[in-house]
Amino acid sequence: MSVTDIPADLVKRLRDETGAGMMDCKRALEETNGDFDAAKKLLRERGIAAAGKKAGRETTDGEVLATVSGDVGALVAIGCETEPVSKVDEFLQFAEAVLEAVEANGPEAVAELEQRRLELIAQIGENVEIRGATRMEAAEGELLAEYVHPPANKIGVLVRVRGAEPATARKIAMHISFSAPRYLSSEDIPEEEIASERAIYEQQPDVQSKPEEVRAKIVEGRLRKEFLAAAALAEQAWIHDTSKTVSKALSEEGAEVLEFVRYALAE
Repeated sequence: MSVTDIPADLVKRLRDETGAGMMDCKRALEETNGDFDAAKKLLRERGIAAAGKKAGRETTDGEVLATVSGDVGALVAIGCETEPVSKVDEFLQFAEAVLEAVEANGPEAVAELEQRRLELIAQIGENVEIRGATRMEAAEGELLAEYVHPPANKIGVLVRVRGAEPATARKIAMHISFSAPRYLSSEDIPEEEIASERAIYEQQPDVQSKPEEVRAKIVEGRLRKEFLAAAALAEQAWIHDTSKTVSKALSEEGAEVLEFVRYALAE
Protein backbone atom coordinates (compact mmCIF):
# COMPACT_ATOMS: atom_id res chain seq x y z
CA MET A 1 0.00 0.00 0.00
CA SER A 2 1.44 3.38 -0.98
CA VAL A 3 1.48 6.42 1.28
CA THR A 4 -1.37 8.01 -0.64
CA ASP A 5 -3.47 4.85 -0.22
CA ILE A 6 -3.80 5.07 3.60
CA PRO A 7 -7.60 5.37 4.09
CA ALA A 8 -8.78 8.13 6.39
CA ASP A 9 -11.10 5.72 8.22
CA LEU A 10 -8.11 3.48 9.05
CA VAL A 11 -6.27 6.48 10.50
CA LYS A 12 -9.34 7.37 12.54
CA ARG A 13 -9.73 3.81 13.80
CA LEU A 14 -6.09 3.77 14.89
CA ARG A 15 -6.54 7.08 16.66
CA ASP A 16 -9.70 5.85 18.43
CA GLU A 17 -7.97 2.71 19.67
CA THR A 18 -4.69 4.29 20.76
CA GLY A 19 -5.54 7.88 21.65
CA ALA A 20 -2.55 9.06 19.60
CA GLY A 21 -2.72 12.13 17.39
CA MET A 22 -3.99 11.91 13.79
CA MET A 23 -0.61 12.70 12.25
CA ASP A 24 1.15 10.17 14.50
CA CYS A 25 -1.37 7.54 13.43
CA LYS A 26 -0.96 8.37 9.76
CA ARG A 27 2.85 8.19 9.98
CA ALA A 28 2.68 4.87 11.81
CA LEU A 29 0.44 3.41 9.10
CA GLU A 30 2.71 4.79 6.40
CA GLU A 31 5.78 3.27 8.01
CA THR A 32 4.08 -0.12 8.36
CA ASN A 33 2.56 -0.08 4.85
CA GLY A 34 -0.97 0.09 6.18
CA ASP A 35 -0.61 -2.86 8.59
CA PHE A 36 -3.01 -1.82 11.37
CA ASP A 37 -1.68 -4.13 14.09
CA ALA A 38 1.92 -3.27 13.29
CA ALA A 39 1.09 0.43 13.35
CA LYS A 40 -0.64 0.02 16.69
CA LYS A 41 2.41 -1.78 18.07
CA LEU A 42 4.68 0.95 16.71
CA LEU A 43 2.64 3.64 18.45
CA ARG A 44 2.74 1.72 21.70
CA GLU A 45 6.49 1.43 21.45
CA ARG A 46 6.82 5.14 20.79
CA GLY A 47 4.33 5.88 23.52
CA ILE A 48 6.36 3.94 26.02
CA ALA A 49 9.44 5.91 25.01
CA ALA A 50 7.52 9.13 25.49
CA ALA A 51 6.28 7.89 28.84
CA GLY A 52 9.84 7.31 29.94
CA LYS A 53 10.71 10.94 29.26
CA LYS A 54 7.77 12.08 31.39
CA ALA A 55 8.60 9.79 34.30
CA GLY A 56 9.92 11.65 37.30
CA ARG A 57 7.76 14.74 36.81
CA GLU A 58 5.85 15.59 39.95
CA THR A 59 2.36 14.15 40.31
CA THR A 60 0.76 16.33 42.96
CA ASP A 61 -2.73 16.08 41.48
CA GLY A 62 -4.85 13.03 40.81
CA GLU A 63 -7.34 10.94 42.75
CA VAL A 64 -7.39 8.96 45.97
CA LEU A 65 -9.90 6.11 45.94
CA ALA A 66 -11.03 3.77 48.71
CA THR A 67 -13.41 0.89 49.15
CA VAL A 68 -14.52 -1.36 52.00
CA SER A 69 -16.46 -4.54 51.38
CA GLY A 70 -17.06 -6.68 54.44
CA ASP A 71 -13.74 -7.47 56.07
CA VAL A 72 -11.58 -6.28 53.14
CA GLY A 73 -10.65 -2.71 52.30
CA ALA A 74 -8.36 -1.01 49.80
CA LEU A 75 -6.94 2.48 49.41
CA VAL A 76 -4.99 3.78 46.40
CA ALA A 77 -3.51 7.12 45.38
CA ILE A 78 -3.05 7.72 41.66
CA GLY A 79 -1.10 10.84 40.81
CA CYS A 80 -1.00 13.00 37.71
CA GLU A 81 0.42 16.44 37.01
CA THR A 82 -2.65 18.66 36.59
CA GLU A 83 -6.22 18.86 37.87
CA PRO A 84 -7.93 18.65 34.43
CA VAL A 85 -6.25 15.31 33.69
CA SER A 86 -7.46 13.94 37.03
CA LYS A 87 -11.02 14.26 35.67
CA VAL A 88 -10.39 12.60 32.30
CA ASP A 89 -12.29 9.35 31.84
CA GLU A 90 -9.22 7.35 30.85
CA PHE A 91 -7.39 8.44 33.99
CA LEU A 92 -10.36 7.67 36.24
CA GLN A 93 -10.83 4.27 34.61
CA PHE A 94 -7.18 3.45 35.26
CA ALA A 95 -7.52 4.55 38.90
CA GLU A 96 -10.57 2.31 39.33
CA ALA A 97 -8.69 -0.60 37.77
CA VAL A 98 -5.85 -0.11 40.26
CA LEU A 99 -8.30 -0.03 43.16
CA GLU A 100 -10.01 -3.21 42.02
CA ALA A 101 -6.68 -5.00 41.53
CA VAL A 102 -5.42 -4.00 44.98
CA GLU A 103 -8.70 -4.97 46.63
CA ALA A 104 -8.57 -8.40 45.01
CA ASN A 105 -4.87 -9.24 45.23
CA GLY A 106 -3.03 -6.65 47.31
CA PRO A 107 -0.48 -3.95 46.42
CA GLU A 108 1.66 -6.39 44.44
CA ALA A 109 -1.10 -6.49 41.81
CA VAL A 110 -0.21 -3.02 40.55
CA ALA A 111 2.76 -4.50 38.69
CA GLU A 112 0.32 -6.12 36.30
CA LEU A 113 -0.95 -2.66 35.31
CA GLU A 114 2.44 -1.18 34.43
CA GLN A 115 1.94 -1.54 30.68
CA ARG A 116 -1.45 0.13 30.90
CA ARG A 117 0.06 2.96 32.97
CA LEU A 118 2.72 3.62 30.35
CA GLU A 119 0.13 3.62 27.59
CA LEU A 120 -1.97 6.09 29.58
CA ILE A 121 1.02 8.41 29.95
CA ALA A 122 1.52 8.34 26.19
CA GLN A 123 -2.16 9.00 25.59
CA ILE A 124 -2.72 11.91 27.99
CA GLY A 125 0.75 13.45 27.80
CA GLU A 126 1.34 13.61 31.55
CA ASN A 127 3.20 11.51 34.05
CA VAL A 128 0.94 9.11 35.96
CA GLU A 129 2.13 7.38 39.12
CA ILE A 130 0.64 4.91 41.56
CA ARG A 131 1.63 6.91 44.63
CA GLY A 132 0.26 4.45 47.16
CA ALA A 133 -1.61 1.16 47.39
CA THR A 134 -2.85 -0.58 50.54
CA ARG A 135 -5.10 -3.53 51.30
CA MET A 136 -6.40 -4.31 54.79
CA GLU A 137 -8.29 -7.22 56.28
CA ALA A 138 -10.36 -7.10 59.46
CA ALA A 139 -10.35 -10.04 61.85
CA GLU A 140 -13.29 -11.06 64.01
CA GLY A 141 -14.35 -8.19 66.25
CA GLU A 142 -12.61 -5.64 64.07
CA LEU A 143 -13.98 -3.08 61.63
CA LEU A 144 -12.65 -1.25 58.58
CA ALA A 145 -13.59 2.29 57.63
CA GLU A 146 -12.58 4.56 54.78
CA TYR A 147 -12.80 8.26 54.11
CA VAL A 148 -11.85 10.30 51.04
CA HIS A 149 -12.10 14.04 51.54
CA PRO A 150 -14.49 15.66 49.03
CA PRO A 151 -14.73 17.29 46.60
CA ALA A 152 -11.10 17.18 45.47
CA ASN A 153 -10.51 13.53 46.49
CA LYS A 154 -6.81 14.23 47.07
CA ILE A 155 -6.67 12.89 50.65
CA GLY A 156 -7.88 9.47 51.75
CA VAL A 157 -7.71 7.20 54.79
CA LEU A 158 -8.23 3.52 55.51
CA VAL A 159 -8.41 2.49 59.16
CA ARG A 160 -8.78 -0.77 61.11
CA VAL A 161 -10.40 -0.49 64.53
CA ARG A 162 -11.69 -2.65 67.35
CA GLY A 163 -14.65 -1.96 69.62
CA ALA A 164 -16.02 0.88 67.53
CA GLU A 165 -19.40 1.39 65.90
CA PRO A 166 -19.33 2.13 62.15
CA ALA A 167 -20.14 5.82 62.73
CA THR A 168 -17.23 6.16 65.17
CA ALA A 169 -14.89 4.31 62.83
CA ARG A 170 -15.73 6.78 60.09
CA LYS A 171 -15.16 9.70 62.48
CA ILE A 172 -11.72 8.29 63.20
CA ALA A 173 -10.96 8.11 59.48
CA MET A 174 -12.14 11.71 59.06
CA HIS A 175 -9.94 12.83 61.95
CA ILE A 176 -6.88 11.14 60.46
CA SER A 177 -7.60 12.76 57.11
CA PHE A 178 -7.67 16.21 58.71
CA SER A 179 -4.95 15.91 61.36
CA ALA A 180 -2.40 13.78 59.46
CA PRO A 181 -0.86 11.74 62.29
CA ARG A 182 2.20 9.66 61.40
CA TYR A 183 2.05 7.21 64.29
CA LEU A 184 -0.62 5.55 66.43
CA SER A 185 0.88 6.67 69.74
CA SER A 186 3.96 8.37 71.12
CA GLU A 187 5.36 4.93 71.98
CA ASP A 188 5.53 4.15 68.26
CA ILE A 189 7.75 7.13 67.44
CA PRO A 190 11.41 6.08 67.03
CA GLU A 191 13.53 7.30 69.93
CA GLU A 192 16.07 8.84 67.55
CA GLU A 193 13.33 11.03 66.03
CA ILE A 194 12.24 12.21 69.48
CA ALA A 195 15.86 12.85 70.45
CA SER A 196 16.39 14.90 67.31
CA GLU A 197 13.34 17.05 68.05
CA ARG A 198 14.38 17.44 71.69
CA ALA A 199 17.81 18.68 70.60
CA ILE A 200 16.19 21.30 68.36
CA TYR A 201 14.01 22.61 71.19
CA GLU A 202 16.99 22.71 73.56
CA GLN A 203 18.84 25.07 71.23
CA GLN A 204 16.00 27.51 70.63
CA PRO A 205 16.83 31.03 71.89
CA ASP A 206 13.82 31.35 74.18
CA VAL A 207 14.81 28.09 75.91
CA GLN A 208 18.49 29.02 76.16
CA SER A 209 17.54 32.30 77.80
CA LYS A 210 15.88 30.49 80.72
CA PRO A 211 17.71 29.29 83.83
CA GLU A 212 19.37 25.93 83.27
CA GLU A 213 17.34 24.20 85.97
CA VAL A 214 14.01 24.83 84.18
CA ARG A 215 15.11 24.23 80.59
CA ALA A 216 14.49 20.48 80.63
CA LYS A 217 10.93 20.96 81.87
CA ILE A 218 10.23 23.58 79.19
CA VAL A 219 11.67 21.34 76.48
CA GLU A 220 9.66 18.29 77.55
CA GLY A 221 6.47 20.35 77.71
CA ARG A 222 7.05 21.80 74.28
CA LEU A 223 8.00 18.39 72.89
CA ARG A 224 4.68 16.93 74.04
CA LYS A 225 2.54 19.90 73.07
CA GLU A 226 4.07 20.69 69.69
CA PHE A 227 5.71 17.51 68.40
CA LEU A 228 3.95 14.52 69.95
CA ALA A 229 0.52 16.13 69.61
CA ALA A 230 1.13 16.49 65.88
CA ALA A 231 2.85 13.19 65.16
CA ALA A 232 0.90 10.71 67.31
CA LEU A 233 -2.79 10.02 66.76
CA ALA A 234 -3.51 9.28 70.43
CA GLU A 235 -2.03 12.64 71.51
CA GLN A 236 -3.95 14.79 69.00
CA ALA A 237 -6.96 16.92 69.85
CA TRP A 238 -10.09 15.05 68.68
CA ILE A 239 -11.48 17.17 65.85
CA HIS A 240 -15.05 16.24 66.78
CA ASP A 241 -14.56 17.57 70.35
CA THR A 242 -11.30 19.46 70.75
CA SER A 243 -11.59 19.45 74.56
CA LYS A 244 -10.49 15.79 74.42
CA THR A 245 -7.52 13.97 73.01
CA VAL A 246 -8.16 11.16 70.57
CA SER A 247 -7.03 8.70 73.21
CA LYS A 248 -9.60 9.97 75.73
CA ALA A 249 -12.43 10.19 73.20
CA LEU A 250 -11.93 6.63 72.01
CA SER A 251 -11.40 5.17 75.48
CA GLU A 252 -14.79 6.57 76.49
CA GLU A 253 -16.33 4.49 73.72
CA GLY A 254 -14.15 1.43 74.26
CA ALA A 255 -12.68 1.87 70.79
CA GLU A 256 -9.10 1.22 69.70
CA VAL A 257 -7.30 2.08 66.46
CA LEU A 258 -5.18 -0.86 65.32
CA GLU A 259 -3.85 0.40 62.01
CA PHE A 260 -4.28 3.28 59.59
CA VAL A 261 -2.96 4.45 56.24
CA ARG A 262 -3.32 8.00 54.94
CA TYR A 263 -2.50 9.19 51.42
CA ALA A 264 -2.36 12.84 50.43
CA LEU A 265 -1.31 13.69 46.89
CA ALA A 266 -0.30 17.32 47.44
CA GLU A 267 1.76 16.76 50.60
